[in-house]
Amino acid sequence: MKNSLETKLGLFVILAVFAAWLIIETLGSADIFSRGKHVSAQFDTVQDLKVGDRVKMAGVEIGRVEKIEIMDEKVAVTMKLKLDANVKTDSKAIIKFTGLMGQNFVNISFGAPGSPKAEDGAVLESGEQPDLSAIMAKLDAAAAGIQNLTKSFTGDKIDNLLGPLTDFIKQNSGPITATIANVKNVTSQIAAGQGTVGKLIYEDALYNTALSTVSNLQDTAISVHTAVNNISSGQGTIGKLLTDETLYRSTTASMTNLESILIKLNSGQGSVGKLVNDQDFLKNAKLSLQKLDKAADGLEDTGPLSVIGIMANQFGL
Repeated sequence: MKNSLETKLGLFVILAVFAAWLIIETLGSADIFSRGKHVSAQFDTVQDLKVGDRVKMAGVEIGRVEKIEIMDEKVAVTMKLKLDANVKTDSKAIIKFTGLMGQNFVNISFGAPGSPKAEDGAVLESGEQPDLSAIMAKLDAAAAGIQNLTKSFTGDKIDNLLGPLTDFIKQNSGPITATIANVKNVTSQIAAGQGTVGKLIYEDALYNTALSTVSNLQDTAISVHTAVNNISSGQGTIGKLLTDETLYRSTTASMTNLESILIKLNSGQGSVGKLVNDQDFLKNAKLSLQKLDKAADGLEDTGPLSVIGIMANQFGL
């Protein structure tokens, strides 16, 4: 009997220890006695985060929340992570929730590939997730606004809004009916292919004309392209003028000769140069013209013989 009682007591203790371990595991504190490293982050609010909540990276659990305390108007969250957790110094901690009714958890980002790993006691940068309560409050306010809007559209207000429009329709029912009939008539004519618009839509003449125009433009473009190619290859008068160097050389030689002639004229060389630059010749020419002018004045009053004598006297003969 004694052995039976001790056996039962031993089984009860074993079951109690197992149940306690299971409860601790379920609450998320089974790793109290396991080795790990501690990191922390400070938040403006932790929402409904509790000690024992999970710490995840890319959806994989890497630790648990160990302590939550208020420090200098911030909430410091200390997390115990697994030794193999690849948390880096530039990783960011954000409190998230798994759903509208889900449990909160701390999500830690990977960080940059080349950043060093966070050591025990490191303080991570934190980010704030929109508060679920604030979101629900905004949704509630939006729903209330929609409800108030629908309440404002009572029968009386709808009548006030639509009353002027109803009166306008009643007063102008005749013109509105006539306008609708005219629109119906016009659309019927267009559908039947009548009128300018109907012919443009249903007849092929416009299409044929447009096709012919496009074909002509295409032929013109081909001709222009051919002409440009001929000019580029030096064919034709314009092509030769643009590509043949003979014209350039002839023009250059002519300009050189012209420049040489002008230089000689300016320096008084040759007959023309002397005529242009010799001042004595200019004076003699002016004197001769004056004598001819006087002789012409005397011809009006004398005969032919007298004219000859006068001219002889004027020229010293």
